[in-house]
Amino acid sequence: MGTAKGRETQLLREEILRQLAEQGVPRERLLAQIEMFRRGVPFLRICCPCILGDGITALSPERFPSLLARHAEAAAAGRLAKFVPASGAATRMFGVLAALQGRAEPLTLAALRAQANTDVDAREGFRFLEDLPRFAFYGQLRAALSAAGHDLEELLAGGDCRKIFAYLLGAEGLNFAELPKALIAFHRSGDQTCTAFDEHLADAAMYGSDDRQLARLHFTVAEEYLARFECLVADAIAAYRARGMERQLELSVQLRATDTIAVDLNNEVLFDGEKLLRRPGGHGALLHNLEAMGGDIVFIQNVDNVVPRHRKETVYLYKKLLCGLLVEVQEQVFGYLRRLDTGPADPAVVQEVAVFAGNLLAIHLPPSLANADPEAQAEFFRAQLNRPLRVCGMVGNQGEPGGGPFWVEGADGSRSRQIVEFSQVDQQDVQQSQLLRGATHFNPVDLVCGVRDYRGRPFVLANFVDPNTGFISTKSMGGRELKILELPGLWNGAMARWNTLFVEVPVATFNPVKTVNDLLRPEHQGAE
Repeated sequence: MGTAKGRETQLLREEILRQLAEQGVPRERLLAQIEMFRRGVPFLRICCPCILGDGITALSPERFPSLLARHAEAAAAGRLAKFVPASGAATRMFGVLAALQGRAEPLTLAALRAQANTDVDAREGFRFLEDLPRFAFYGQLRAALSAAGHDLEELLAGGDCRKIFAYLLGAEGLNFAELPKALIAFHRSGDQTCTAFDEHLADAAMYGSDDRQLARLHFTVAEEYLARFECLVADAIAAYRARGMERQLELSVQLRATDTIAVDLNNEVLFDGEKLLRRPGGHGALLHNLEAMGGDIVFIQNVDNVVPRHRKETVYLYKKLLCGLLVEVQEQVFGYLRRLDTGPADPAVVQEVAVFAGNLLAIHLPPSLANADPEAQAEFFRAQLNRPLRVCGMVGNQGEPGGGPFWVEGADGSRSRQIVEFSQVDQQDVQQSQLLRGATHFNPVDLVCGVRDYRGRPFVLANFVDPNTGFISTKSMGGRELKILELPGLWNGAMARWNTLFVEVPVATFNPVKTVNDLLRPEHQGAE
């Protein structure tokens, strides 16, 4: 891995340009990425957290019937689909166990128990082993060990934890440290186990099926596991069809053209041999996959936020309510856009639109248009309303990691609702840091998105990205420090110019599995 000697000379080399062209990367995009490394990603300027009554809506039970009816109508018409980013490996989920496996000292139950009071990893490892039979993948692990001539119960009784971890995490066994999280068994249902992938299939049927019992899902997956997912998809379609239900299951991988370059600490482009060193651009790159799926109303949810069958009722209710609200607001927005399209601008209609847009979507005429003629004002509202729409569930703060809902000040002085990550805010600015930590809610990634316009045409989603909201981080590779660039996050900068509503949802709808021991929480265990 070496540093470019003279940026322009290297960039203009025919071989480099050929590589970029093969991957669909314009030279201008490469130069823009270099420039972003050099000037840095600007911090967002938050005005204040969104709170109930000021940026976040609480749905009253009186509204439930009408919202549920709108959801049902949209579902029956086949407008709904689900989009699940599922390419991530379970490496972090099993990170503590891998760290324990890498220790030199003996790895036994007795040793972990002795260290549990002072060593967090030892405590988590001991808890994992003590409760091992409660995990849905227990049978798989026992079978993998048995196939190699080992007895899991005997290993546990004898305290030989290293072999258990080896067959759980490594390629000689289940290889969970490398497997996509979607393929890990999370729950038991009777004598069956359910992976996160299985749970998403079941969920889509309950709030996304049309009047023909067809549910539509799209998973983004890692390229090296595409063939395995294709087999699972074929089996799932056949199994559901045998029960009189249909699944339209699509898979895609992150486009190589969305990969970003890496630079050294002097912002010089790095190469891997003769090739530019390029890395995946983060989940913001999935905006292309989202657009390519050709959906209308799309649910977006993290792959690990699923619950077993007996705990799904509240989850399903709020999925339907969020969707119903999106449909309700879409109907209003589409109606106003059609009225603005009919003949010369009517001042009364423009005023009505201004009140609606300001009250619901925080869209206000800029001072420069305050005294403009009705046609100029109408054109402003056409441009502002004819955008993708998203309704985002927000959960009361539980101390979980992740972004939150904030009012953010734009370059033009306007305010908009945005999902903001900690890294997007200047932590050295005391006031900004205090505002950031004053959030009452956080983002569980529970979105319903309207991605077609009032004429039924799909939006070009790239037109609504804020390109100045990516992420730069420093990593080590081959003994050298390098800087990598992530594209604007899928629900952060990639949707910065969407019209956005935040809705409070109960904590029962948020049940992520970030570490393996999260599966021991009551919400992931069997019915009492």
